[in-house]
Order: sequence, then structure tokens, then C-alpha cells
Amino acid sequence: MDSTSINTTFVRPPFFFINGFYNIPHVKYYYIFLCFVFVVTVLGNSFVMFIICTERSFHTPKYVAIFNLAVADLCESTALIPNLIATFLFDSQYISFDACLANMFFVFFFSSVQSVTLTVLAYDRFVAICLPLRYHAIVTITTMVVMITVVWAFNFVIIISTVILITRLSFCKSIVVSSFFCDHGPMYRMACNDNFPNNVMAKVNTVLYLYIPLILIVLSYVFITCALFKIASWEGRLKALKTCSSHLIIVAIFYLPIMGIYMAANVSVSLHPNARIINTSLAYAIPPMMNPIIYVLNTEEIKECTKKLFKRKKVAATETNNQIKK
Repeated sequence: MDSTSINTTFVRPPFFFINGFYNIPHVKYYYIFLCFVFVVTVLGNSFVMFIICTERSFHTPKYVAIFNLAVADLCESTALIPNLIATFLFDSQYISFDACLANMFFVFFFSSVQSVTLTVLAYDRFVAICLPLRYHAIVTITTMVVMITVVWAFNFVIIISTVILITRLSFCKSIVVSSFFCDHGPMYRMACNDNFPNNVMAKVNTVLYLYIPLILIVLSYVFITCALFKIASWEGRLKALKTCSSHLIIVAIFYLPIMGIYMAANVSVSLHPNARIINTSLAYAIPPMMNPIIYVLNTEEIKECTKKLFKRKKVAATETNNQIKK
């Protein structure tokens, strides 16, 4: 086939149709639930970011990483949920080609930042427990800022490459995306020309942002567990383990649903699209909402700081009321 015939058969549609769910009654209530999730996510992550910025005692490497996780959580939810609500709650399922690629980039980019930041936090806990005397020399604010900058730059290159490769595809079969957003997998499979590079990038993304981070996190906790057994007292072990509890819960909430989706897809070829969409949407929406709640409730420093903040506000409000009465 010559280059002229290739050019004439190449199809770049002006828009795509986001299909979403298949005939689920009262599905709008699910979108209203996601709206509630988004509001809690914005309030929770904004509060964690505010606490870390304003309280000098939180200007440490660990909280730099937690601040970065809160930013990624907030941005990922903002890229995903408002678009999802606008698409389905207000029956606006058509999206332009460029807007679709932008949506894909921001959702995957901030999701990848979440994943790698959890690995960075695992490294922080590993050094703190396994090398406690050298912690402040190894993990400094400068080191943490450099690591997070590298994470953002590296993820940007990988995700933008993944998205740009979509532009080489010809969509002559269909413009209906079988997902709730411009999902990479359902989109590249719609192409009627060679999608091998896109398939490779999909596998690269899975390895880089799912398998490798999870393996590194598990390895770090294997070493942490070995270090805990060297601590003589149970009180010391529990105290050290408590510093990891928030991170462990967040890792479980983030990775287990995604791993479940991948395992179900590999084991069962007949996974219903609705089941996949609900699982995927919850896997993207729930962790950003839960992360700040877990850190506030499960981290003693943030809990104490929150109590002090509310006490200050209560005292200030009481003084204001007394002045008004006078």
C-alpha cells in the first residue's frame, strides 16, 4: 500500500463518545455519590496541605512527600470526577479529540504520581526504622524535593509519550469509548491500524506504576519487619510499627482494588463492562478521599495539630462573642 492510500484511510474523529454504564437503573445516584466523594476529597486534601504549610513542625522530608501525595490526590480527582459528573449527570457524553487526550493525560499523570509517591514514603519509613541513626543525614528536605521533582519529570515524559502515541492511530471502526473517561486501553483497542506501540506503552505503564512500586513497597516492609524483630521490647516494636500504619492502610486502599481489576481481567474474559467501570471508578475516586482522612485520624502529630487548631478557633470565637456582648 503506498503513502497516498495510507493518508486517505487515516481517520482522526473530531470527537469521541464516552459510553459509560450499560442500562443500569438509577445510575444517577452513583454519580451523585461520586460528587460527594469529590467534595470530601477537595476538603480533606486542602486541609492536609494547609496544616503542612502553616505548621513549622511539619516542614520535614516525610511531610513534603505527604504534601505531594495530597496535591496528586486533589489534581487526579479534579481531572476525573467533575468531567465524569458533567458527562453523565448532564448528558454530555461527546468530547473533542484534543479534550479527550488532555483528560487521559491528567488522570494517568496524577495517578502515576500517587503511585510513585507511595513508594517514596515507603523508602522514608524504611530508612527511619532500619537506619534510624542515619535517617536525618540520608533523608533531608533537599533529598526529598529532588526525588519528588524527578518523579514528576519522569512521569511526565512517560505519560505524555503514552498520550502522544494515540495521535498516530486511525479510528475508522468506532468512536465509542467503553469506559467512564478517555481511558487508554479501550481507546487504543478501537484503532484500525497498527496499535503495537500503544500496547507496549500500556504494559510499560502497568509495570512502572503498578508492579514495580508494589514490589518495592513490599520489599521495604520485609526489611522493616526484620528490623522490628531486632527491637527488644514489644512497646518499641509497636511504636515503630505505628509510624507505618497510615502508609500501610493507604497502600492497601490504593493498590488492592487496581490489582483486583487486573486479576479479574486476566482470569475472566467475560468481565462485564459495568463491573469493570464501577471497580475502576471507585479505585480512582476512593483513595484520594481516604488518604487525608487516614492521615488526620491515624497520625498523632496531625491529630494533635488539628485539635490545637480547633481549640484556637474556639477560643477566638469565644473572645469575639464576649467582645460583642460588652
